[in-house]
Amino acid sequence: MASQDWFDKDFYKVLGVSKDVSEADLKKTYRKLARKYHPDSNPGDAKAEEKFKEISEAHSVLSDPEQRKEYDAVRAMGGGARFTAPGGAGGNGGFEDVFGGMFGGGGGRSQQQYTFQQGGGAGYEDLLGGLFGQQGGGRFGQPSGGYRGFGGPSRGNDITASATIDFITATQGDTITLQTSDGRPIKVKIPAGVADGQKIKLRGKGQPSPDGGEPGDIILTVTVRKHPVFERDGLNLRVTVPVTFVEAALGATIEVPTLGGDPVKLRVAPGTPSGRVLRVKGRGVTTAKGVGDLLAVVQVAVPSHLSKDAEAALEALRDALPDENPREDLLAKARG
Repeated sequence: MASQDWFDKDFYKVLGVSKDVSEADLKKTYRKLARKYHPDSNPGDAKAEEKFKEISEAHSVLSDPEQRKEYDAVRAMGGGARFTAPGGAGGNGGFEDVFGGMFGGGGGRSQQQYTFQQGGGAGYEDLLGGLFGQQGGGRFGQPSGGYRGFGGPSRGNDITASATIDFITATQGDTITLQTSDGRPIKVKIPAGVADGQKIKLRGKGQPSPDGGEPGDIILTVTVRKHPVFERDGLNLRVTVPVTFVEAALGATIEVPTLGGDPVKLRVAPGTPSGRVLRVKGRGVTTAKGVGDLLAVVQVAVPSHLSKDAEAALEALRDALPDENPREDLLAKARG
């Protein structure tokens, strides 16, 4: 039934809408505010929780055509309309006494002035019947239709979940199946390029609402297994490629692996040092945001065992090379 505090609460102002707002715009505005002030989005914020209750109450009343009509009528009377009870103002059982009693007031007149004019419009019973939702022709005091609570339906709780996927699934994307705690299988589309530790929101897959509202979401945290060869670098893929000392010194054409594809051939220029990056365009991670590259990092491999002939050849090379210290610049910079 109608509430006495309707006189004091401006539901249109609470939602920030005009009095002639359409149902569609009212719903759109409420959803925006509800997302902003929902307790799940503002944990521990008492002001946000109170604001959420206010907008829920306002939407509950204004979204129901009958309650909105009654609310507008109550607000109009609170704005200064006067009604004269049959037989004149005053007297026990008059409109003021009945109205005050219905809204929880004590005996006698309420703080507002109400009088009821006889003739030329709705009768005393018709006004009260229309105000409180009774059917036409009914007598005041007869059963009236039920009303929804002032708070809108609550949203179901979110569920947190985790999934561990392999490196290729993370980079190329796939659909996997999860089992919820209550045994429900849920299919999840893993987008290409998902990163280790990234969260994916599955809208409407969480717990159902206890009172007919929207279901909650599943918040899925993804863990990506390491790959034995490749590493992620944004949208790029990195791979360390060993080369021999001779290949690095004299130059060579080498094969480099790709993720899920055939190897590609790359040219190593003469005198290539360890750490130099050779780039293969478009062979990285492909997502809606772009396409990465394959970055091949050269690593000069030093032989751990040498034959006597190999040792002699290296000593000859050492004697043939200019007498220089490759660390001289490093030491000078360190000294400042």
